[in-house]
Amino acid sequence: MTKTIKAIYDRDPACRSFLEAITCYPGLHAIWAHRVAHFFWKKLRLRLIARLISQCSRFFTGIEIHPGAQIGEGFFIDHGFGVVIGETTIIGDNVTLYQGVTLGGTGKEKGKRHPTLGNNIVVGAGAKVLGNITIGDEVRIGAGSVVVRDVDHDSTVVGIPGRIVIREGRKLHDAWLDHGNLPDPIAERIADIQNRVLELDKHLKETEKKKDA
Repeated sequence: MTKTIKAIYDRDPACRSFLEAITCYPGLHAIWAHRVAHFFWKKLRLRLIARLISQCSRFFTGIEIHPGAQIGEGFFIDHGFGVVIGETTIIGDNVTLYQGVTLGGTGKEKGKRHPTLGNNIVVGAGAKVLGNITIGDEVRIGAGSVVVRDVDHDSTVVGIPGRIVIREGRKLHDAWLDHGNLPDPIAERIADIQNRVLELDKHLKETEKKKDA
C-alpha cells in the first residue's frame, strides 16, 4: 500500500499531499478494492463476492479490474477512467497505466488469454494490449497503440499494430511521462523514401549533364 501511494507522488506532479493521494485518485481506490476482491477470488474462492466487489469498484471509479488479475507493487493508474484489466492478466512491479488502457483478450479461448507485463512499464492513454502475450521489462507503449505480439525488454512500441523500436541502454523508467518523445516509425520510413527520391533525382540530373557535355 505504501509503495502504491509513493508511486502517485513519484509519477504525478499534480499530487501535492498524502491526503490528496488517498482521497482524489480513483486509480488508488480501484487498486485497494482489487486487493480485497483478489483475496476473495484467490484465497477464499468466493468468486461471486469477488465479482461484486469488482463491479462496485467499477461503478465508483470507472476502472474495471477482474478479481482474478495478478498485480504487483508500485502499480499506478493515472486518471484511470475506462481502464480494463482482464482475468488472467499478470502485472509486475512499478507499472503505470493511463486512461483508456485495455489489457484484454482476443477471443473466447479458455485458460491464459490476457497479457503478462513485466516490471517498470508505461502504457500510454488508449493503448490496447491484447491476447496471451508477454511485455518485457523497461517497456513503453505509446498512446493509442495496439499491441498483439510479444515485446522484448527495453523497447518502445507505437502504432497500429504496435511496432517495436529498440533503444538499447536507455532506462525507460526514468522517463515515465516522456510521451512527447516517442518515435514515429511510419514518418521515419516516409522520410527515408523522400531522401532516396532526392538522391535519385540528383543522380539523374548529374547523368544528364554528363551526356550533354
